[in-house]
Amino acid sequence: MRYIPHTPEEISEMLAAIGAKDEEALLAGIPKGMRSGGMHGVPAGMAEQQLQGHLSSLAMKNRTMSCASSFLGCGAYRHYVPAAVSELASRSEFVTPYTPYQPELSQGTLQAIFEYQSQICRLFAMDVSNASHYSGATAAADAALMARRIAKRRSRVIVPENMHPEYRHVVGTVVASEDEVTLLPCPAGHFDCAALKGALAGDVAAVFVQLPNFFGIVEDLGDVADMAHEAGSLLIAVVPEPLALGILNPPGSWGADIAVGEGLSLGLPVSFGGPTLGIFTARQEHVRNMPGRICGRTADAEGRAGYVLTLATREQHIRRERATSNICSNQALCATTAAIYMSLMGSQGMRELATLNAAKADYAKRTLAAVEGVALPFEGPTFNEFVIETREPAGDVLAKLADEGILGGVDLGKWMPHMERRILVCATEMNAKEEIDGYAAALGRILN
Repeated sequence: MRYIPHTPEEISEMLAAIGAKDEEALLAGIPKGMRSGGMHGVPAGMAEQQLQGHLSSLAMKNRTMSCASSFLGCGAYRHYVPAAVSELASRSEFVTPYTPYQPELSQGTLQAIFEYQSQICRLFAMDVSNASHYSGATAAADAALMARRIAKRRSRVIVPENMHPEYRHVVGTVVASEDEVTLLPCPAGHFDCAALKGALAGDVAAVFVQLPNFFGIVEDLGDVADMAHEAGSLLIAVVPEPLALGILNPPGSWGADIAVGEGLSLGLPVSFGGPTLGIFTARQEHVRNMPGRICGRTADAEGRAGYVLTLATREQHIRRERATSNICSNQALCATTAAIYMSLMGSQGMRELATLNAAKADYAKRTLAAVEGVALPFEGPTFNEFVIETREPAGDVLAKLADEGILGGVDLGKWMPHMERRILVCATEMNAKEEIDGYAAALGRILN
């Protein structure tokens, strides 16, 4: 298809139809400081061979997790993906279909999505799941909007400080008003129920919680759910590491009304942070307010099972401007990959893998805490991740570890300046005991 730009006359007609004075009016919502103002700093074009060489030289500067001992996590977790997962997900039947708009031609795609939804509902102990989202962060943002639709005249949402900062920022951006997002302090790393009691009021649509929280701490959040419900608010659970639900009580069991998460750990590669897979689940009574679309199973006139789009509330469908979301693109291939992964693992495999991850992280936490100059600032059980505090700035420590071929974790000072000496460390089944011991030894050399 050729690209044919609009004529000046067509542009004027479209601007008049929407009541905009000129094209500049369409950019009014973008701060001027964020606009480029032109193609500044873009070099001249290159010949194809020259460009290939240039891109190859840039690619060689990247350091992947396979090139070093990696203890990175922070929302993107490295797990072993069985070869069968990528082999099955790469079949042309899954890779080439675009979208299941015509059920009579898309039974395979619809069934794959239905299986994904069923497995996610079981994992999260929730009633319904949509056919996936862009990412965990956009799912959290859509959950805030959904809660406001359900709560009607309530508009404020409460997000705790121990929720992933990037999730918090996306929620704040989509809600689009700082007055309607209340940040709940968590000075000890744990959810502060006393602070929540003071923040709850008649204008609160929902309270967010994260399990495990951003610092890796596993908390009992049933009391938070009770407090939110007594105040007439919904509880939204965020689960960036769904493998944790192999051994932890799922959100549906302790009162979550909406539960979202990131499906990257379910058979997808950690490749520059993606591709990602947003998980979105809810209670049955809220299904009409869910964003995205839901695949269902029915029967035809002859009694044969058939799969259809049961609910489709996206702006691309008949809902148009009344859509529940316009950021909920169905990541069908990622969802299919996750369904294949969960099918191969089974409930017992998920439980065993989660147990192994908890054990590896616990060993790493105890080993690093034994290094002179290292402390554990937070108390409580953890899963996959934990925080250490060093006597030197975290950035300096991580840079020295990188020189020794160790990606030691994430500097929490990036988001929280008062935590400039704290590192978020992640250990999964991919980290051998020798790697963890080597990390501790290197840390000892750097700090002492």
